[in-house]
Amino acid sequence: LFLHGRGESKGPLSIVKKWGPPKLAEEKGLPYILISPQCPKESWWSNDDQQELLTKLLAHVRKEFPIDEKRIYLTGLSMGGFGSWEMAARHPKTFAAVVPICGGGDPENAKKLTEIPIWNWHGTADTAVPFSKSVEMVEAIKKAGGKKITFSVLEDVGHDSWIQAYGDPKLWEWMAQQKLK
Repeated sequence: LFLHGRGESKGPLSIVKKWGPPKLAEEKGLPYILISPQCPKESWWSNDDQQELLTKLLAHVRKEFPIDEKRIYLTGLSMGGFGSWEMAARHPKTFAAVVPICGGGDPENAKKLTEIPIWNWHGTADTAVPFSKSVEMVEAIKKAGGKKITFSVLEDVGHDSWIQAYGDPKLWEWMAQQKLK
């Protein structure tokens, strides 16, 4: 499940293929069933209405397609990073791994996230979403006892840290190794 950033809310559905997994799937293919919905421009992925719709969409896909229930992954960039943190906290037993990129979440949710493998990415020179948003989440999860969190600090990288994150073959290898028990 891929959640795009704010910029991809404005335009036709095809704009969702601008970055991340949808772009990679189109260019190279991916060995996944890829779900890439579009958030309406008047809403936000972490809002209750969108979280409810995402939950229903995921339930529908799980019912209609041959999904490996132990290998459902969640990722998002910017606004989608915020949505990923929120979705993971609301459904901590659903995802085998979560990859929030240059987003932020509610540190109060840290206890809910301690058992999920998470690989967070953020550029230190991000002027759209402060780097401190990721630091805050990672530190809160570690303080709550989480040991399954990795944080890739991208020195001098701006808001487009997703280019490095999704372009790193190690991310895809790591994700494929994650499986619910």
